[in-house]
Amino acid sequence: MSDDAYPTAPAMTPEEKRAELREKVEAAEARNEQRSLAEQAKVAQQTATDFVKAHPLATVAGALVVGATIAAIVPGPGRRLRKKAAKRGSALAGALAELGIAYGAQLLDNATQAARIGQDRLEDIGDTIGDNARSARREAGYLAGEASDTARVLKREASKKANRIARKVHERLTH
Repeated sequence: MSDDAYPTAPAMTPEEKRAELREKVEAAEARNEQRSLAEQAKVAQQTATDFVKAHPLATVAGALVVGATIAAIVPGPGRRLRKKAAKRGSALAGALAELGIAYGAQLLDNATQAARIGQDRLEDIGDTIGDNARSARREAGYLAGEASDTARVLKREASKKANRIARKVHERLTH
């Protein structure tokens, strides 16, 4: 196929690119203005929660790195201030680690509770299936009895008719 089969859009000039980018920025600013601060905080909180749920170990490790970095970077005259900063950084890292562990424990508790709920639902489903199977068995037994009764009645009626026809044929032949 030739290159003419797929026409390409003319290349944008730098002015057109800037105008398009400016329009996108203005549209984003308008969307942000329409959102309330509470909505933005809620979105940020949900995003952070989703990340921590998806990557709990990475979150704890990151918190430890941030704490150690803060402890190492905090300037101060003399050794005493560095020790205080190191202690504060270590305390911060420890607090963040405890937070991560607590969050992991909460996730584990939630998973355990979800498993219990799943077991309960499976038990309920099993009970329902068992009840329906017993009901179907009773219904099948009833229908089989009805069919048997109907077959007996039809057999008896067919036998009567056959005997009457045979008697009539015999009477005609003998008379």
